[in-house]
Amino acid sequence: MLSPRSKEASLSFPLGTSFKDTIVRKMICSKRMSFPGCVLLAGASLMLSVATGCATPASETSGISEISGTERSVLSGVTIGVVDTQWLLKESKLGRQVNETLNQFMKDRQALLELEQQELRNLENELVRQGSVLSPSAKQQKEEQLRQRMLDYQQKAGNMSREFQVKQAELLDEFREQVDLVVKQIAQQRGLELVVEKGKNTSTRYYDASMDFSSNVLEILDQTTFR
Repeated sequence: MLSPRSKEASLSFPLGTSFKDTIVRKMICSKRMSFPGCVLLAGASLMLSVATGCATPASETSGISEISGTERSVLSGVTIGVVDTQWLLKESKLGRQVNETLNQFMKDRQALLELEQQELRNLENELVRQGSVLSPSAKQQKEEQLRQRMLDYQQKAGNMSREFQVKQAELLDEFREQVDLVVKQIAQQRGLELVVEKGKNTSTRYYDASMDFSSNVLEILDQTTFR
């Protein structure tokens, strides 16, 4: 049994930069007129794991340190296995496909935002050049048009951020489902009654290394062809 734990926004984007950081770093605001509320794109970082922990009761039997983790789990009444899903996301072929898809998804939307930014800069520069010859009413009209375009830009950027988050959640859910199938297969073969997640932000504090079968999951996962 694999108990999925909730996805958290702190899951880091493996290629070194989040969607938000990539976009914000590339935004160039005008010195004369800043873009109000320059878009804050959440990328959420990609954390995938399971939120369950099962502590093996401490044995009062002398010499317990001399037997394996699997034997200790049997003595406790439950046979337990451990899997590192975050490691699988990084190391497996399927996990790399997920990351590559998210990166391309981000780049495509980043390109669209950069085009919008350039159009806004062009409109602002035009307003500055024509400001001295425009009548007060004409200048006010152009300023209002520019403000509206900025609002439209911010709304579009926010929509793209939400699209990214939805796509990220979708791909991670699909990845977890495939991992769960392999984990279930191995767990049944080994007679495991419980599989817990190792890694950061999990409740698993200690386990014997012999209980970790992540490498076995990786081997089967990489041999499987997914649509």
